[in-house]
Amino acid sequence: MIPYGMRIFLAFLATYLFIAYGFVPFLWSLYDHRHPAISASPTLTVTSDGHPGDPINLALIGSETDLKHVMKAAGWFEADPLNIKDDFKIVEGTVLKRPYDTAPVSNLFLYGRKEDLAFEQPVGNDPRKRHHVRFWKSEQLDANGQPGWMGAGTYDERVGLSYTTGQITHHVDADIDRERDHIIETLQASGGLVDQSAIENFQPKHEGRNGGGDRWFTDGRLMSATLRKETKSP
Repeated sequence: MIPYGMRIFLAFLATYLFIAYGFVPFLWSLYDHRHPAISASPTLTVTSDGHPGDPINLALIGSETDLKHVMKAAGWFEADPLNIKDDFKIVEGTVLKRPYDTAPVSNLFLYGRKEDLAFEQPVGNDPRKRHHVRFWKSEQLDANGQPGWMGAGTYDERVGLSYTTGQITHHVDADIDRERDHIIETLQASGGLVDQSAIENFQPKHEGRNGGGDRWFTDGRLMSATLRKETKSP
């Protein structure tokens, strides 16, 4: 029969060993796998006039070549830059319902600059509806020398007048988690992701409105994934 005092000591020792050599190292391993850009990133984009924009809801890790290749393989088109010619093309496509797979997206800002890359995925032949995501390249690199691409993905469900400015704009679906998950699922299905994880409570606010006045809501999670390495140009 082990004395009561010894049993208390052994229980305390077992608890200490589990916490110090098991649980805490496990927590640190999770922290260490988080790209430094994620901890340093703002959680909301802003518009050109300083209003809140779309929330950041995913992060992809890899080179620009990797990102472009993986997005293309998953059925996404790189958006054209904004200019007057393409603005008229958008209007024409919207009125006549002509497809425009590489239509520009409006600029949003993170780190004090507009998006570095934007991609979209058309829905049928109607340019008023599309999946799209903007990416900003981080200055921080991980242990492998790879940047993080902080992304804001939303789904354009219709064209109308902005609730804040009265300008013609795309209105987005409020469920930004659905678009976040759609983007990750398409990349995963194409074999473009090495691994992925969900970071809880990245977004401190779980609902709000973007610069156009559209409502959004989220569970607060950020989806993070490492891109499969591609050595050839897309």
